[in-house]
Amino acid sequence: MEDISTGSDSDYSNSWISWFLSSKGNEYFCEVEEEYILDRFNLTGLNTEVSNYAQALDLITDNLDDGIQDELRGSLDVQARLLYGLIHARWIVTARGLAKMLEKYKRADFGRCPRVLCSSQPLLPVGLTDVPYEKSVKLYCGRCEDIYSPKSSRHGSIDGAYFGTSFPHLLFLVYPNLIPPKSGPVDVGSRGNGETDGRRRRREEPDVPTEGIGEGTSTAAVALKADRYRPRIFGFQVHEIAKLQRWQEAVRDRQISKLEESYV
Repeated sequence: MEDISTGSDSDYSNSWISWFLSSKGNEYFCEVEEEYILDRFNLTGLNTEVSNYAQALDLITDNLDDGIQDELRGSLDVQARLLYGLIHARWIVTARGLAKMLEKYKRADFGRCPRVLCSSQPLLPVGLTDVPYEKSVKLYCGRCEDIYSPKSSRHGSIDGAYFGTSFPHLLFLVYPNLIPPKSGPVDVGSRGNGETDGRRRRREEPDVPTEGIGEGTSTAAVALKADRYRPRIFGFQVHEIAKLQRWQEAVRDRQISKLEESYV
């Protein structure tokens, strides 16, 4: 799902990880400590997810044989990106990984929420699934609790599995003081020069057909088809948010009932 470009030997002169992080479109990623990568316990199960796993790992850790053919190196680079992304998803939910991503969050490296009432709240990357090659990364706003597509097509092509479904919600669980208020000014980081504040990112849209609305299709019926994002940590819905969403859905159901009555 990424814009793949292979690198030459000169590109890897420092290290593969530093080259990867400095490549355009990879600004969402943080550096995974080599100590974490070398601990095979942290990589349990990834050998079944990545082809040429051992060689891809050697490429990431700069231990790959220099005599390897260029054709194979290009293929390994793709697999190394996949492996690093999956390792990254595990790393950022550790204590040290959360701390590194926290710094990026404070700098608003992932962008800001386009909704006016969110007052340029910084966003966090999140995956809609932990399975690679299924969904691209989205950006979660802790204020409106909604998700958005990245503004840049380079960022929009990043696999969501490289960040996982739990990261932003675990970050707020570990750092509860960062949970944004539902109203008032934003305290996290600096607003910057406001260059991106007025530019809207394309919001994640549900797959709701628009044809025929008003011709035998009520607004209530369309509203019922709209799917909302549900924050989860390791597959379990966050308690406080789940409680709030149940209340919000009850209010929505009452509004839909009124719409149906008025439609009739």
